[in-house]
Amino acid sequence: MPVALITGVSGQTGSYLAENLLARGWEVHGVQREDGRDPAVPAGVVLHQADLADFPTTAGVVAEVRPDTTWNLAALSSVAASWTRPIETAQLNGAAVANLLDAVRALPDLPGGRGFVQASSAEIFGAAEISPQTEATPLRPVNPYGASKAYGHVLAGAYRAAGLRASSVILYNHESPRRPEAFVTRKITAGVVRILRSQQSELVLGNLDVKRDWGWAPDYAEALALAGEAETADDYLVATGESHTIRDFVEAAFTAAGIDDWEHLVRVDPAFVRPTDAHEMRGDAGKIHRALGWSPTKRFADVVAAMVEHDLAL
Repeated sequence: MPVALITGVSGQTGSYLAENLLARGWEVHGVQREDGRDPAVPAGVVLHQADLADFPTTAGVVAEVRPDTTWNLAALSSVAASWTRPIETAQLNGAAVANLLDAVRALPDLPGGRGFVQASSAEIFGAAEISPQTEATPLRPVNPYGASKAYGHVLAGAYRAAGLRASSVILYNHESPRRPEAFVTRKITAGVVRILRSQQSELVLGNLDVKRDWGWAPDYAEALALAGEAETADDYLVATGESHTIRDFVEAAFTAAGIDDWEHLVRVDPAFVRPTDAHEMRGDAGKIHRALGWSPTKRFADVVAAMVEHDLAL
């Protein structure tokens, strides 16, 4: 039975990846920062507590588990928070990746080589001049989060060149009911439901015109699993190929909740507008489709509707 190690296992995508790998027959170990089991983490996962900024402890977990493949999903994942916590962002999203890669490389080798999958981000492209973006698009991050992810992305490539079976999977925005309200998508769906139930009077947001490529988180966990099981490591971009504005997301959420007249319920607050923000992020996932057979299963409106339905049921 192959052994998997997932950092950030209690996060949205980490928990879906754990479910996916268990179903594939892997022995799954997970690293989380806090003690106790998050309800989203499957019971079959063996948990280890470690702060990725604590490099010796994290390397010790890798040495103890001896994973066939390590998936690094742990990160400070908020673009907005990266502006107020840039040093922590650099440590968790950049230096911690180097620590993990080095810890994996120090393990005894396996016949097929040990695998490593870095969860990269579309934010590494930042102010991309071409849309859709591909694996060959130049890196031009425009915020501390994107810059830190760019370092981890390039570092995985460096270790791959040095012989480690390390892949970097560039994930575009992916959502689900497990997304915390700190993210704008869940803030929207939860807020719409509260407005429907007269528990909230309006939805306060930032720039409604930025465009993002939104997918379904379990689909993206599937892409991560496929990359980890592939015999050859590479960079893969995971996206739907469609972009929608925040306004589109808001409209889809209100529509799913049965509210047609919604514009007077939304207010734009400049305090929520980021200092710099890429106008449009849209990805071309042709490479992973051709190489590993991956395709998205949910379209944009279905993703939003699933989140609203979950919030209605809470």
